[in-house]
Amino acid sequence: MSEMILTVQKKPFSHIHFLFFPQIRLLTVAAQMLQEETEQKIKEREATLAERVPPLSMSGLSLQELLDLCKDLHHKIDVVDEERYDTGLKVSKNDQEIDNMNLKIIEIQSKFKKPTLKRVKISAEAMLSVLLGGKHKESFDFKANLKTVKKEEEKKEEVTDWRKNVEAMSGMEGRKKLFDASGN
Repeated sequence: MSEMILTVQKKPFSHIHFLFFPQIRLLTVAAQMLQEETEQKIKEREATLAERVPPLSMSGLSLQELLDLCKDLHHKIDVVDEERYDTGLKVSKNDQEIDNMNLKIIEIQSKFKKPTLKRVKISAEAMLSVLLGGKHKESFDFKANLKTVKKEEEKKEEVTDWRKNVEAMSGMEGRKKLFDASGN
């Protein structure tokens, strides 16, 4: 009796936790790695900015030293501007070469276009002789094997004078005929 109580008190084993645990763990590790990577990129950016652009200390500088500093900064700006212009020209030249090469490729491909195939009418016997070669010696009548469909001709009503038809339908007898015809 005590064993039965113990088995009843046990909860069923949940496989869902074990199925999704590795995925959840992978997602948390990936989120941590992504956060560390973004922090590392921010630190690298700050380090490169500190290396390339040192902080200016203008306190205690004379007027002549400030002018020299400005001339030096303008000279650096000019050098960077020239480099930017040169790289822009190289990029535009490369883009133009790529476009020209793409046009040449299109021209070459258009020269070797496959011709459109024409429909060739061939009889069944000729096709069999081509497919079977010399083995095909007897002729087949494929049309004889086709099923024939008989068309039923519909009965056409005779066209009579419409005036006679109107006179016949007028009055109670005509309406009775219409009623009888629609009821059938």
